[in-house]
Amino acid sequence: MVKAPTVEDVARAAGVSRQTVSNVLNSPAIVRDETRERVERAIADLGYRPHIAARALRTRRSSAIGIHLDPYAGGISGVVLDRFVHALTEKAGERGLRVLLYAARSADEEIERMRELVEGGEVDGFVVTGTFHGDPRTGWLIERDVPFVAFGRPWGIDDVDDPAHLWVDVDGAAGTRSAAAHLTDAGAGTVAFLGWPAGSGTGDDRERGWREIAGATGVRLTAEEDVAAARAAVTIALEDRPDIAAIVCASDTLAIGARLAAASAGRDALPIVGFDNTPAAEALGLSSIEQLPERVADGVLELLMGPTGASVAPRAATAGAAHVLVEPRLVLR
Repeated sequence: MVKAPTVEDVARAAGVSRQTVSNVLNSPAIVRDETRERVERAIADLGYRPHIAARALRTRRSSAIGIHLDPYAGGISGVVLDRFVHALTEKAGERGLRVLLYAARSADEEIERMRELVEGGEVDGFVVTGTFHGDPRTGWLIERDVPFVAFGRPWGIDDVDDPAHLWVDVDGAAGTRSAAAHLTDAGAGTVAFLGWPAGSGTGDDRERGWREIAGATGVRLTAEEDVAAARAAVTIALEDRPDIAAIVCASDTLAIGARLAAASAGRDALPIVGFDNTPAAEALGLSSIEQLPERVADGVLELLMGPTGASVAPRAATAGAAHVLVEPRLVLR
């Protein structure tokens, strides 16, 4: 399939900036005749066809932002995004914006939903959640110059000093670092970490914070996001390593499994810290790290609209790309 020409292709062929191409398309009177004619020739030669709805995005006419609604998956740790969407909807309403929810079962299907919303002029921009290595959704939005902010960093590249797009995320490493430091300061000897298999950006980030306190001698335990799997992993670990004095976990699901294993081993007093501070952790009296999705929503809207803006800023997704890291808080019980 031949890739459709983009604004960047036109700019490259005409030897101008992307902003100049945008000016030719939307405000041709402000462009010098010679430059305008060169851009128009490049548009004709490449067969570039700008969407009318894309222009509507730049003129901020829909007063809506789109966000993917994750399918219900049950489990313990599925409340964070729910809190985030609720906070985003409430805070966007205070700025005069609506939040439009859409469903999709895969990244490719989500891109199709995005395409429909863009071409229909139904949104001014997007909030992308659940970013991952090689995420095709952010690339699709950047290529089409659609404003967006991600809840989640552009994993796998320099996402702090040279981010590919605007993003907000919870500083998972800061959370597990504070938990491990608290346990160490309280006199715990060997502080283990129970996390997911290596390779997930979020999980690796949370492991990194613990490792900065535990060092190379720390005990790394692994389990999938499942209470039974976590219980089995910790049961074996407590038999093999009775010196384990506390456990920091990558999620509340893992922490509950660890708590069950500790109880079965007669170690009810073993300090265990989860991540997400879900109602389940609160009900069981587990300490946990709270993500504060309300602060994430504040950061997303500020990047998308400016500190006091009431409409989506028509900025390029990569122009002056910035990020906001929200530090979570350790909730002790």
